[in-house]
Amino acid sequence: MPIFKTISVIGLGYIGLPTAALFAARGVNVIGVDVSPRVVETINAGRIHIVEPELAGIVHLAVTAQKLRATRVPEPADAFIIAVPTPFTEGHAPDLSFIRAACENVAPVLAPGNLVILESTSPVGATEQMAAWLAELRPDLSFPQDAGEAADVQVAHCPERVLPGQVVRELVENDRIIGGMTRRASNMSVALYKIVVRGDCVVTDARTAEMCKLTENSSRDVQIAFANELSMICDRLGIDVWELIRLANRHPRVNILQPGAGVGGHCIAVDPWFIVASAPQDAQLIRAARLRNDSKPGWVLDKGKAALFDALAAAPGRSLSDMTVACLGLAFKPNIDDLRESPALEITRSFGALGCQVLAVEPHVTELPPELEGLPVRLADLEAALAADVICVLVRHDAFAGLRARLPAGARLIDVVGL
Repeated sequence: MPIFKTISVIGLGYIGLPTAALFAARGVNVIGVDVSPRVVETINAGRIHIVEPELAGIVHLAVTAQKLRATRVPEPADAFIIAVPTPFTEGHAPDLSFIRAACENVAPVLAPGNLVILESTSPVGATEQMAAWLAELRPDLSFPQDAGEAADVQVAHCPERVLPGQVVRELVENDRIIGGMTRRASNMSVALYKIVVRGDCVVTDARTAEMCKLTENSSRDVQIAFANELSMICDRLGIDVWELIRLANRHPRVNILQPGAGVGGHCIAVDPWFIVASAPQDAQLIRAARLRNDSKPGWVLDKGKAALFDALAAAPGRSLSDMTVACLGLAFKPNIDDLRESPALEITRSFGALGCQVLAVEPHVTELPPELEGLPVRLADLEAALAADVICVLVRHDAFAGLRARLPAGARLIDVVGL
């Protein structure tokens, strides 16, 4: 069984940094690589640049023990875990440019006996493409597509499958799907992850591992689309969707999810498009669900605009630029600071573009995100937001609990999360 003395993690974001820290906590020497000087400096100072429970202490101890350090340039290691973003292009086609860039950075330091694992959520075939890029960059080494089990460098895919806010626990407890391009790659990957993972490491091939992650998130997206569509129907029919779902879920075989402002994050809002791009003629339901969830922010905005113009009509002498809209929550889900693909952020930006004054209440950030700069939007606390002409609850943060009891009489409330 291989011994991994040094591991390199490429990409120190929401997945890469916790992964690096947990391996370091188990006594492995970990070299974290990131393109951002700020991220590298922050980690080397024993601090973190993201919000994730339990992570700060683990990183501080790992850096203090000299088991974790960050750099901008990859160095030799026994295994390389690539955890970089995989967004999509304007036409929803997968963008593998970050993976390509990671290959270009890692290739010069690869050596016989190395293992390269792609953790980034990727379209089917991305692991094979990564291996092909590495082979082009290092023709002196052999890779699985040509040498199979005897390859100098083994390649596998192991998608992350964790919940923001619970990443540290789930990286340890959750089962992992291991998709090696060869049996040897799978065995090496299992040995690596078993250093930190208490869950099962289940072996399959690389393509199935890639599709597994996409399927998990697409399944969630379809279920959320049903809930979001149901909320829109109930609003038209004058039915309380939250009560309806509670009642329907009393059936022993029904489990309807909760609707919201849309769907955000790097996974559920992105991954279904990878399946659609791979099989556009067949992925009809997956496409429809994605479009429904993408339409929800516009629906919420329309509800907010109707309330805003109603308030304006009731206030003679005031102009639109005098009116205030409070947007409660900017993150893509409760109790985190992650703004990626956030429908709440999109809705807040759209209100700002109307020309009214917008109070953005996000307890997990301290600076206005770049997407809102140049607009009449400012960060505010919840107390200030309660005096707004229209209040839109966009994220079910714990900090907003009990909001309804604090609302002034006659408040115009748009609540899309069932607070």
